[in-house]
Amino acid sequence: MDTPPAKKSIVEIVRATKIYTPDVVALEDISLSITYGEMLFLTGMSGAGKTTLLKLICGMEHPDKGLVEVAGKDLNRIKGVEIPQLRQQIGMAYQDFKLLPDRTVAQNIAMAMEVSYQSIRTIKKRVIELLQKLRMEHKHDALAGKLSRGEQQRVTIARAVANSPKLILADEPTGNLDSKTTRLVMELFEQCNISGTTILIATHDEGIYKKSENRVLELHSGRLVQPADRTISTPNNMP
Repeated sequence: MDTPPAKKSIVEIVRATKIYTPDVVALEDISLSITYGEMLFLTGMSGAGKTTLLKLICGMEHPDKGLVEVAGKDLNRIKGVEIPQLRQQIGMAYQDFKLLPDRTVAQNIAMAMEVSYQSIRTIKKRVIELLQKLRMEHKHDALAGKLSRGEQQRVTIARAVANSPKLILADEPTGNLDSKTTRLVMELFEQCNISGTTILIATHDEGIYKKSENRVLELHSGRLVQPADRTISTPNNMP
């Protein structure tokens, strides 16, 4: 029988370490492969390194040691026009939102599509579609700075997925949401994943992954301690 071909990785991290001044080890000796089209969850206590890992993947931070590749590009080596081109392929839903408070909800969501020169008609249609999915149609023209934290969280998620990127990174995307709104957000992520987008979600919310068949990784004090599939249970005394 022929061996099926290995799936190609969109993210490849090899022995990456990140240290913040003076001597805070945020990540230590991290190795991780994420395949195209995969959806996976990253768990761990506050301070375990989840946000730092997302920042390495989107190029906001660089490792002090090791390699980080995204879509075949070494993030320590890419230069010039390659940087914005790569960032257009990554949608980031920040834990602290990073919205422009003096712009409307629609304007904030549209930003990701404007930089890729999509037509005004396409942008308007996509914004309305996303707001409907997240039950925020009535906030189309509201200023982002006037929204509740839960509403701001939904807007930053809509912005992250708006441009249909190859990779979505979501940092605690349900932290300010009730169970009903959490379901809307997860349905949106699942729709993106079905369309082929790779999604990595850093979360404290066990409810969004405990029944999932997707891979779950755990960070503890900057190290990956649970890289294996949860469906395989190996006793501690086994090799």
